[in-house]
Amino acid sequence: MDILNLIFAALSIGLGCFGWLAPAYTMGALDLAPGTTSMGASEVRASVGALFVGLGIGALILGTPTAYAMIGFAWGGAAIGRGTSLILDGQSRKKWVYFVVEAAVAIGALWVNL
Repeated sequence: MDILNLIFAALSIGLGCFGWLAPAYTMGALDLAPGTTSMGASEVRASVGALFVGLGIGALILGTPTAYAMIGFAWGGAAIGRGTSLILDGQSRKKWVYFVVEAAVAIGALWVNL
């Protein structure tokens, strides 16, 4: 179980680093276009990036099952949001791939730690 928790934390930190440190790349991967202000990049750095970096680092520092379960709850929230988009905003292959990854991390982290 410890190795799985390290993998979940590493996924959060690693994928979060893309959003935090490479917002233009992340925006392109998410089919987002920059606007007339820098708020799009700022939002990606914060909510798609550093939030998940902090989540993963926090779990590593605390090292408790509850801390690692929070990774599952956060990724589960992302999966719920993505699923809502699939229903209300239309489907695409990319959305389904992201949904499956988010749901898999959520289910795995929760299963191992609850």
